[in-house]
Amino acid sequence: MNMTKKESVLVVCTNRKAYHDYFIEDTYQAGLELLGAEVKSIRQKELSLEGSFVRVENGTARVYQMHVKPYKFNSVTELDPTRPRRLLLTKKELRKLESKAEIKGYALVPLEIYFKNGWAKLKLALAKGKHTYDKRESLKKKDLNRELEKQFKNAVKF
Repeated sequence: MNMTKKESVLVVCTNRKAYHDYFIEDTYQAGLELLGAEVKSIRQKELSLEGSFVRVENGTARVYQMHVKPYKFNSVTELDPTRPRRLLLTKKELRKLESKAEIKGYALVPLEIYFKNGWAKLKLALAKGKHTYDKRESLKKKDLNRELEKQFKNAVKF
């Protein structure tokens, strides 16, 4: 008997600015290596991905500048809130990411943190930076789509 488990996904934090600043080309899922009570802080949504980035060095990927607020009921260890955290990826994925991230204009950007079946995961993207005129173009498209939806909604009411 082959029974499939339902996957439960709980999104904790998203990096909305990444979608504004980058063209997202490819996404990957990575596990997070966390210490102490960091998991409890993340479950309480006390973290920020703003300004964070990923680097692959010496065969390991790490996320930098991800701020995890210290858990208020933790009395054992005091960890640095912005310490680099190791990402759990396969060697094949690491080699692929390392080679693609070295190309000029590309970056590895964390998009969101979520819990999948109880495990903390990070969705990271291989992204190409936008210029200011690209950002303006994106905002124009977004506004145009919003106006079209508004007009369509009003037309349906009659």
